[in-house]
Amino acid sequence: MQFTFYHTNINITDPERSLKFYKEALGLEPVRVKDASDGSFKLIFLGDGVTDYQLELTWLKDHPQPYELGENESHIAFRVDDFEAAHALHAKMGCICFENPKMGIYFIEDPDGYWFEILPGKR
Repeated sequence: MQFTFYHTNINITDPERSLKFYKEALGLEPVRVKDASDGSFKLIFLGDGVTDYQLELTWLKDHPQPYELGENESHIAFRVDDFEAAHALHAKMGCICFENPKMGIYFIEDPDGYWFEILPGKR
C-alpha cells in the first residue's frame, strides 16, 4: 500500500484577497474551483505548476470572522530557487513574520494569519 500527498486545506475569509496574496507571494494559481450550488462555500485548489501537490483554500459564507489558529505552530514549507529574490519580494510585501538567519530560513504570513516557511533550494 502506498500513500502519496495530494493537498493541504486551510480556511480563508476573503477569496479575492487570498488569491492575490498566493499569486504574488508564492506564484500559486488556481487549478480547480468548486462553488456550492447554494453559495454556502467555495473551494479553490492552488497549484505551483510543477508538482501535483495542491493548497486547498476553503471559504465558508457563514464564517466571516478570522479563524482561531491557536499558537500557529503548524505551517507549510516552500523551497525557492532564488532565496534572496524571494526574501526581497516578501519584505516589500510586508508579509515576513519571523526570520531565523542562523538557520537560513524565514516565514511569511498570509492575510488570514497562516504561516509559510521559505527555504532556499536544495543545499
